[in-house]
Amino acid sequence: MNIEKVSKELENCISKESSIKENELMSKHTSFKVGGPADIFINAKTEEDVQNIVKYAFSNNIPLTVIGNGSNLLVKDGGVRGIVLKVGIEDFSIEKEDDNTYIVTAGAGVKNGYVAQKLLIDEIEGFEFAAGIPGSIGGAIRMNAGAHGGEMKDIVLETKCMDMDGNIKVFSNSDQKFQYRNSIFSTNKYIILSTKLKLKQGIYKEIKSKMDEYTNWRKEHQPIEYPSAGSTFKRGNDFITAKLIDECGLKGYSIGDAEISTKHAGFVINKGKAKANDILNLTRYISEKVYEKFGKKLELEVQVIGEDLEN
Repeated sequence: MNIEKVSKELENCISKESSIKENELMSKHTSFKVGGPADIFINAKTEEDVQNIVKYAFSNNIPLTVIGNGSNLLVKDGGVRGIVLKVGIEDFSIEKEDDNTYIVTAGAGVKNGYVAQKLLIDEIEGFEFAAGIPGSIGGAIRMNAGAHGGEMKDIVLETKCMDMDGNIKVFSNSDQKFQYRNSIFSTNKYIILSTKLKLKQGIYKEIKSKMDEYTNWRKEHQPIEYPSAGSTFKRGNDFITAKLIDECGLKGYSIGDAEISTKHAGFVINKGKAKANDILNLTRYISEKVYEKFGKKLELEVQVIGEDLEN
């Protein structure tokens, strides 16, 4: 692929709102702060731009990788070939349906924290659980993000998405097949564009109290002072993953600058100069040790993309 040629052709396909960069380090776009270069990185700000990029990639047989805010993503040190498309649509609106119900429409690129603050101001409740979840609405929908007893499936009304042929579809809540940290979008067959949430009128003081409580809990229990991708492994059907890792005596164990957090064994953190390979090797080591001791197989919650660095 001629990166410069493709980049120039793509510039003619998108609006001025969106941006294109060549050989862009993915470490700039992931919460882990690791990852090699993307041949072409596009931050698409409109549905039409997303559609044009998808159609261009398909018609020119160019690999297309779609990402959100990069908060649940590990990009390998060799980077990503082809086009990396970040869906950065940030449209946001609140409509009152009746005296007690609101319909909130949010673009896939809107940050969860932003949504939470806007809803707090308007005294709309139901999103408090997601206020401290890093990343954007699109990513939260994709993985059915949850915390403190709430999940996205509890509040999503419908989601607008695009298939890999550029056709736009609208899925109801049941269409999205929400499960624990999973949805129909986890297969990457659809690109999330925006979603509608159904929420209720609340009381400012009570909403803020919950948000403050959840924020303080995160600060106390999670290593938010270090780059990470949140929980590294999924919870098991019959076990708590972090508890098993802790019982293996692995807290503080490190490979390079990748470390199992001493605050929460379920988090692998970047102490500063970790490589993606360090993190991957550490996750493999964790999996081996847990299986040796408990016979339980761990499943990554973090999505891994890209290529290994050639020696």
